[in-house]
Amino acid sequence: MKTLADLREIREKAKREMAQREQTARYRIVVAMGTCGIAAGARSVMSAILDELNKRHITDTVVTQTGCLGYCDQEPLVQVMQPDQTTITYGKVTPEVARAVVSEHIVNHKIITNHVFLQK
Repeated sequence: MKTLADLREIREKAKREMAQREQTARYRIVVAMGTCGIAAGARSVMSAILDELNKRHITDTVVTQTGCLGYCDQEPLVQVMQPDQTTITYGKVTPEVARAVVSEHIVNHKIITNHVFLQK
């Protein structure tokens, strides 16, 4: 990278790749990273999800973050948006539960019922 134009091209390429990934994703995982979520351990939950996805070579799942979802007593919160448009919200997620979300929900298509906070 030698010029500002080179940097812009890298940025545009990354944007195109991200947009393509989001269009082909079967699942979307959203981690609530508001102040209350971070204080409750959302960073380690996010790291566990990303690590588990990488270990399993799962590429059809997009992971993003959001602010507070308004259920501070249930933090850390993780939402899984499924291909059928159903959203499962898991509450009081630990890194171990986060790994189980990947292994059970994403891989085996089984909802972890004892950690479900909301289902829409």
